[in-house]
Amino acid sequence: MKFLNEIKNIYKRREFVIIIFILLVSLISGIKNPTFFSPNNWIDLGKANSILLIVALGQMIVITTGGIDLSVSSVVALSGMVVAMIMAKNNQIPLIVLALIGMAIGLFCGFINGLIIGKGKVPPLITTLGTLAIYRGMAVVISKSQWVTSNQMTDSFRKIARGATLGINNLIFLAIIFSIILFYFMGYTRIGREMYAYGGNKEAAKFAGISSERTNYIAFSISGAIAGIAGLLWVSRFDLALPLAAKGFELLTIAACVVGGASVFGGIGTVVGTVLGAILLGVILNALELVGVGDLYKNGIYGFVILLAVLFDAVILKRVSENLRRSRRLSKKVKNN
Repeated sequence: MKFLNEIKNIYKRREFVIIIFILLVSLISGIKNPTFFSPNNWIDLGKANSILLIVALGQMIVITTGGIDLSVSSVVALSGMVVAMIMAKNNQIPLIVLALIGMAIGLFCGFINGLIIGKGKVPPLITTLGTLAIYRGMAVVISKSQWVTSNQMTDSFRKIARGATLGINNLIFLAIIFSIILFYFMGYTRIGREMYAYGGNKEAAKFAGISSERTNYIAFSISGAIAGIAGLLWVSRFDLALPLAAKGFELLTIAACVVGGASVFGGIGTVVGTVLGAILLGVILNALELVGVGDLYKNGIYGFVILLAVLFDAVILKRVSENLRRSRRLSKKVKNN
């Protein structure tokens, strides 16, 4: 417990550092291009990163358990395609039904991931790398490589991404709602605390009666369900459903989590950190676009940021482990004397 508490304190300070870095990047970007500080730019930034944040929150839950979900981008594409095809054939279907269909598809995909990992004992990386291709292939087969375009969508469906609730754009509003719900779930429910315990020490969690299979089912099912809902939001935002939608999106969600302080080794990760990580990535991307940096350089910068974050985790874990070993040796010496 002392080990985990020390790491958590470090990551709380890390969240403060992320805020400072966001402000620093914003200041530099604003000096380079004053458009960066315009209210419209910040609203656009919020819209552009809301879906990323929503999916990253599900990814954070999986990473907290010591896993990883590479299939989220394919789930977004699959659920978005199915929902769009259903809507194209029946424009009268209620939006809530479409949302439930998207969530159900994602939930099923996530449960399959959890089943393979929990029952089959296949590592999450290998499992979700495989299902990434399978779910993407299913989207291609179901759609027959065809697109669903804006003229096949209803105005009410397009307003999901373009409308507003309480004066806040719906995408931003939903990102806030998801953040609040998962903040409570991870911090104040038994299941959430069990996920931290399982990710922090799987052997100790097993002795404490925490089921590895149940944990994987729940974590990956939640991640899948969230990605399923995000599929509907993706189609609504871009007025387009295609089998290759969200390709490579899984890397951005992982980046948001890791930059926000979620440890790839499990046991550590917060909703606040993930929100800040997504905001930082959004600010960096927005700044690069305003400066005119190409997509190739953007991907390189994202990869560099992820690498730095992982290295930071490794260094911190090593230092904390060394400090704990030293303190134990000192305490033994004191007892012996």
